[in-house]
Amino acid sequence: MPRLSIVLIVKNEAGTIAECLEPLSWADEIIIFDSDSSDATVEIAKRYTDKVFIDSDWQGYGVQRQRAQSKATGDWILMVDADERLTPELTANIQQAVKADDRNKVYALPRLSYCFGRFIRHCGWYPDYVTRLYPNDKAAYNDVRVHEKLNVPKAMSCIKLKGDMLHYTYHNIEHYLVKSAKYADEWALQKMARGQSASLFQGILHALGCFVRMYFLRAGFLDGRQGFLLSLLSAHSTFVKYAALWEKRL
Repeated sequence: MPRLSIVLIVKNEAGTIAECLEPLSWADEIIIFDSDSSDATVEIAKRYTDKVFIDSDWQGYGVQRQRAQSKATGDWILMVDADERLTPELTANIQQAVKADDRNKVYALPRLSYCFGRFIRHCGWYPDYVTRLYPNDKAAYNDVRVHEKLNVPKAMSCIKLKGDMLHYTYHNIEHYLVKSAKYADEWALQKMARGQSASLFQGILHALGCFVRMYFLRAGFLDGRQGFLLSLLSAHSTFVKYAALWEKRL
């Protein structure tokens, strides 16, 4: 039977990691790759697996996922984040795909995000397909600092699985702003490494475009007040990315 490794990269996820790992005991192995957490993340993770690794040499999300995958021994990789939960329907479909063991396929999971008190079904957020299930020996993440993607050979096909992966993305506005600031800094560093620059005016234009696209074109207004808030905060985050790159170029 083909073996499945569930892989997580984590840092300071003591409040969420147990709820994530509890229903994943069916996997052949669970790999936890920790970025030197300062809370109890590692101690909690060790209750569920003996394969917990710590690496404080942060070079971005892509490199961290590569390092985590290198620790996995399974035939298949399922990459999960600590704030994500697999529904029973999706779990069954993942198990069926692994059992079929078609190494010419990768699988995309539909992600449904919960934000500010409700599941977001518009704003361009659903179904947010993420390719997370793939053969260990045929695919791996690229090495970009943020918004990393899985490199999949052109000969392989991508199959969309049924059943949602629930994503409890932001606990509150403070959590959103802290997380957004980290992504903005990583994005700016990535652009700088490529020799790119930005202006504040570019930031304003992209921010306005982001709000119009999410709230109007992608029907964020159908998600009520949460849709409005999320569209507004996303516009703010877009501006901050460009402002961070502008500042680093001073």
